[in-house]
Amino acid sequence: MKTLTDTYKLHNGVLMPKIGFGTWQVPSGDIAYESVAMALKNGYRHIDTAAAYRNEASVGQAIRDSKIPREEIFVTSKLQSHIKSYDETLKAFDQTMIELGLDYLDLYLIHAPWPWNEIGKDCREGNIQAYKAMEKIYKSGRVKAIGVSNFDVKDLKNIMDNCEIVPHANQIAFFIGNNQEETDKFCKEHNILVEAYSPLAIGYALSNEHIIKMAEKYQKTPAQICIRYCIEKGTAPLPKSTKEHRIVENSQVDFKMDKKDIEFLDTIKDDPRKWN
Repeated sequence: MKTLTDTYKLHNGVLMPKIGFGTWQVPSGDIAYESVAMALKNGYRHIDTAAAYRNEASVGQAIRDSKIPREEIFVTSKLQSHIKSYDETLKAFDQTMIELGLDYLDLYLIHAPWPWNEIGKDCREGNIQAYKAMEKIYKSGRVKAIGVSNFDVKDLKNIMDNCEIVPHANQIAFFIGNNQEETDKFCKEHNILVEAYSPLAIGYALSNEHIIKMAEKYQKTPAQICIRYCIEKGTAPLPKSTKEHRIVENSQVDFKMDKKDIEFLDTIKDDPRKWN
């Protein structure tokens, strides 16, 4: 599929495939291994994991066993959200590389601006220290790009005002009904690529009547409409599945949507988790 080979160019010139394969909540072991193996077999070349997912070893094994040249696969992992110091970040990156069994990473992200069990906590100084450590890793060549995840405008400004390198990417929850307009606009203004995790709103979007009707119009599935919407908005969606037919379906989004249909989907403001 052409969309699987299409790329975005990060502001440092690194190319990132437009669609990634997500592994959040995919259990370590056979399930994670087989899911990534199926994704790679079916043409995906962008694999997203994180230390917090506890599946880096299985993901790395599948990447290595695929025998696909390493330079043809874009691999992302993330620093655990509670790590907010320079030295701990360096140590955590080393551990991630051991788990993955790879020589370098394509993208390394701060997973969140605060620990997941303390959402909203002020970690401005900790984020600066963690990001400065990531800048050191980036300059060493062990990672091709660095960025953040779940950062809003104030969190991004904190990094940009106190660090040297503007984040190359910001991975956020982005889907129909939750397109984070303020953060998306800020990122586009500063050439920070938005990666869209949970493009199907963890499945809830698939039963929305408006999305179902639009899928019928384009003779596509609701999932394909959701993923295409993210691409039309200039983001890099990260759909995930452990079923091969879904993995394939999620990549078959080589179609264009009418501007008026995109604008209509933009008007949906309800959190999809309330739709059912």
